[in-house]
Amino acid sequence: MSADTRSHQAPGRTGAGRRRPVQQRSQERYERILDACAALLDEAGAAALTTKEVAQRAQVPIGTLYQFFAGKEDLLAALAGRNLDHYLHRLDTRLRSGTPAGTAGFTDLAVEEFVAMKRSVPGFGQVDFGLAGAAGPTGVHDDRHLLDAELDNNGAVALRLQALGGELFATTDPAALTLGLRVALEAADAVLKLAFRGDPEGDPALIAECKRLVRCYLAEHLGPR
Repeated sequence: MSADTRSHQAPGRTGAGRRRPVQQRSQERYERILDACAALLDEAGAAALTTKEVAQRAQVPIGTLYQFFAGKEDLLAALAGRNLDHYLHRLDTRLRSGTPAGTAGFTDLAVEEFVAMKRSVPGFGQVDFGLAGAAGPTGVHDDRHLLDAELDNNGAVALRLQALGGELFATTDPAALTLGLRVALEAADAVLKLAFRGDPEGDPALIAECKRLVRCYLAEHLGPR
């Protein structure tokens, strides 16, 4: 596993945010804006979200919001990026607590941490590492590229997961590993959306099936280890 997940950031998304804060006070405002965005997503969804309401909820002038974010799309992109950073940190912590049993162990931990965030992190049900389940117009130009200008969201996540746990997989072909992880993410997305569609805590049987599906696919595609 990676010694520090922060050293394996995906390539930056072009135009995502006007200015990243440096001073502590600005950092606090930046995080407060993202917290407000996440809370409003839970209340009204991505389609109804406006920068004006986010600024009001965060108790900052609208001009302050636009110092950090060019608009709604950049705001959602920043939240997706923060979610991914938190997810990888949580997963890395779990990996460090004990070496998982190869592909199967890594898969189980990855699914468990995603499910835990789905249950507990504000806004994660609407924006996990991209727009999670938006229906209809959202005001976002291209929701497939919130994390990266070149890669789609799952492609960017696959690279970060590869950097974090790549040594746990048997394959020595980085391209094959990237492809395998991307396909696994697409499959897991579909099953977990189904698991949470009618149950806010996630259907345990479908979550278990998600783990089994991804374990079997990666073991066959990349080889057990």
